[in-house]
Amino acid sequence: MLENNYWRGNFCVEVNPAPGTLVIFGASGDLAKRKLFPALCHLYRRGLLHEESRIVGCARTDYSDATFRDHLRGELNGNCSECERFLDRVHYQRLDYGVPADYTALSRRLDELESSGELPANRTIYLAMPAALYPAIIGELSRAGLLTEPGDGRWRHVVLEKPFGRDSASAEELDRFLHSHLHEDQIYRIDHYLGKETVQNIMMLRFANLIFEPVWNAHYIDHVQLTVAETLGVEHRAGYYDHVGLLRDMFQNHMLEMLAMAAMEMPGSFSPDAVRDEKVKLIESIRPFRRETFAEDIVRGQYQGYRQEPGVAPDSRTETFVAAKIMIDNWRWKGVPFYLRSGKKLAARRSEIAIVFKNIPHSIFAPIRAEEMQPDTLVLRVQPDEGMELTIQAKQPGPKLCMGGLTLNFRYSDLPGGEQFEAYERLLLDAMLGDQTLFIRSDVIAASWRLFTPVLEHWDALPLAEYSPGTQGPDEAMRLFAGTQREWREIR
Repeated sequence: MLENNYWRGNFCVEVNPAPGTLVIFGASGDLAKRKLFPALCHLYRRGLLHEESRIVGCARTDYSDATFRDHLRGELNGNCSECERFLDRVHYQRLDYGVPADYTALSRRLDELESSGELPANRTIYLAMPAALYPAIIGELSRAGLLTEPGDGRWRHVVLEKPFGRDSASAEELDRFLHSHLHEDQIYRIDHYLGKETVQNIMMLRFANLIFEPVWNAHYIDHVQLTVAETLGVEHRAGYYDHVGLLRDMFQNHMLEMLAMAAMEMPGSFSPDAVRDEKVKLIESIRPFRRETFAEDIVRGQYQGYRQEPGVAPDSRTETFVAAKIMIDNWRWKGVPFYLRSGKKLAARRSEIAIVFKNIPHSIFAPIRAEEMQPDTLVLRVQPDEGMELTIQAKQPGPKLCMGGLTLNFRYSDLPGGEQFEAYERLLLDAMLGDQTLFIRSDVIAASWRLFTPVLEHWDALPLAEYSPGTQGPDEAMRLFAGTQREWREIR
């Protein structure tokens, strides 16, 4: 029998990236300060940044290296010695995104910083910016030669935050523009949900354990529920959110990516393109939404008080809740409904994938009938408290026929041997390593928009249900289960 430390020693060792420079556009913004720089600091403290690596923040704000480090220091949990050594690697270059001379100055600064190292440096450029600025920035980067790979093995990667378009047409336009300046293997489209341990674990759970694959299909699974619930409202994102809405913000990316991970076929290998090939096939197997059945398959809602939020139009019909029933037309999933829901101002913060199995065909435990038994359910918890739980029927203490659900629970936080990676830590590390497995390929984006663009074209014609903050969402979401004995799992 192999000991646990054997596996840790041979397979659970993180790879340290080669020397590199990480350039962060939008470095004075909220995402960079709250997520990106803390994630990079944690990587440094774990020994996962090469000694010759440097980080350069770019924004319009007039900082020096010293004042920019002061700007970040409070978010890095104090003045610990590791934080100070990390900040020594951080530099700042003021840059106006539409001024060509500023990109030339940035190029000179990068050359200067990298000249002090003994090894050639790769470059990762992270655009922590609104997507509307991508064309201007990438065009100037290209003209300044900052996207051209030297040809000596060093690479230039560009990391992009969502949204990747607003519909099929705008996504195709953005894709054409990106590919006029970059190769696909230079583009890292980020979805931070894919950096979460539980989402990454879906493939290993399915494809490394013989007990799951035989039952992961329509013969044994009754339905699947995907939930992403938030307790917060739109907060400081109201100006952006009121023009986007929840369907674009969550379904076209996060929700569909989780669905693909849970439902796709086994790839031929654990390589980036093999994994993403299967995602595309799965998304293309989803039954298209039809206008005549929108009311049966989709529910949209808005929480009470949304229109009074600062930055929201007083007559806004932007949805803050969406529930949908999705069918996958392939052999594995024929007839199995996937129920997806996401919303703001709900009862709890909860992201999970629940695999609900069919009831047993016959019960010998009279007077308990098979249909009265609680179905076995496997829940993959994405956040909070990442892990999984399996609820099965089992004997309870007491009389001979005292039977009920018994839950077997696993949490990543209970594992010994190290601190858990945050999503942005994992994705930043992979981008610097050149591993695209957890990033989104252009054909996945195109397939996702082909699914939802027909819905968006008639979106305003659907009723907008109202729901109270702190609840399970609008009652109308129950109509997706019409004609069945199914119901939503409680959000708690």
